[in-house]
Amino acid sequence: MTDKSAVSTTDAPPPMPVFSQGVRKGNILQVSGQGSVDPASGDFVFAGDVKGQTTRVLQNIEAILKAGGASIDDVVMLRVYLTERENFGAMNEAYAEFVSTRTPSGALPSRTTVFTGLPLPDMLVEIDALAVLS
Repeated sequence: MTDKSAVSTTDAPPPMPVFSQGVRKGNILQVSGQGSVDPASGDFVFAGDVKGQTTRVLQNIEAILKAGGASIDDVVMLRVYLTERENFGAMNEAYAEFVSTRTPSGALPSRTTVFTGLPLPDMLVEIDALAVLS
């Protein structure tokens, strides 16, 4: 059996005490859902701006992936959680700009988008990632 280990970095916001930023087991790396928190300041950023939040969230995911030895190109699945259906277009635009420039393989990750409530009132988007490393 392969050891399971927590993945963490100061380049992404610290997780709550009840979960890890990411977990790696063998060649699988799961990144916990990320919100729009600036890791340097610890502040929630881009209130009311789903494009800005989406980009910040993906930057946080990218930092955790890097800490676990992966990249966006290793991601096979991204799950997007939005609070409002009306934010889908703006989220999708920011997502496409970010992800497409980081997948040199040309194989974009699979994705699911769910509309739901989120933990903080200002959160418009949360995203988690599943990566498989070579």
